[in-house]
Amino acid sequence: MYDGSTELALRYTGDLFLPALQHVREGLEQLSLGEPAAAVVALHAALEHAPDLPDAHVALGVAYAMTSRIYPAIDHLTRAAELEPENFHAPFKLAQLYFKLRVPAKGYEAARRALDCAGTLDERRLIAHLLRQERERERDGISRPWFHKTFSRPALWLAATGTAAVLFALLLHMH
Repeated sequence: MYDGSTELALRYTGDLFLPALQHVREGLEQLSLGEPAAAVVALHAALEHAPDLPDAHVALGVAYAMTSRIYPAIDHLTRAAELEPENFHAPFKLAQLYFKLRVPAKGYEAARRALDCAGTLDERRLIAHLLRQERERERDGISRPWFHKTFSRPALWLAATGTAAVLFALLLHMH
């Protein structure tokens, strides 16, 4: 779990961020207590004070993922990565989420971005561990079909002639 509360105080100073940081700390505390719904409320309050606070978006994305609200989770993690492209946590959490959802292409893309942002050895180890887990899951699991590949011409012709034959049979049966 990402707990950047000490880092928050160092990165964002000033009266503008103070109310937002208090709400982020409260949201992180709720997450650590296993109360993601309460964290969502606190983190939304933080974003009302500072809508472009990347750490609030990361934490809110995690809270939404924990409450099974996947699309808002993806939106907030993506927004955090846009606001602060060098932040490791947003693409890392996004990669974890995509791998858990069994969307490996997007998971590997987010993991690559996280690896580019990794500034410490521990962050690189986290990425390596995540990628190792995903490769094991892929090796041990049932392969998932890829829907981005186009159909071949013979397959399209077969489908078209089969459909035409069925339609022709229905027309003959009606008369």
